[in-house]
Amino acid sequence: MSAADAVLKNIAEVPWVESPGHHGGALSKVLVAAGAGGSRLVDHRISSYAPGAHVLRHSHDAKEQIYHFLEGEGLLELGDTKHVVRSGDYAFIPPHVPHALENTGLQRLVFMVVTIPVTT
Repeated sequence: MSAADAVLKNIAEVPWVESPGHHGGALSKVLVAAGAGGSRLVDHRISSYAPGAHVLRHSHDAKEQIYHFLEGEGLLELGDTKHVVRSGDYAFIPPHVPHALENTGLQRLVFMVVTIPVTT
């Protein structure tokens, strides 16, 4: 890779998308995508969930994730335990851990997501 492969964009240039399994205004902007034309490993996005928006319970077989909460309040399910999350909280989610997230607050829930494949 060289300097020609580096990317500089403004977040306003990236469209909001509602991915499969996300409902009610659970939107994300994919800032850095893993794969062809992007990062070799890291997927980095910002998400913004409207009040009541949610992602269904799911898990990842070969990915680690970090959620870093910036604004709002919600309920994060990790395994069989539910946690209130708000600005300043972060979560590390290892492979195979079922998780779900819902904005249970009155304002938008805004958080960064970093996803990295597990290599052995």
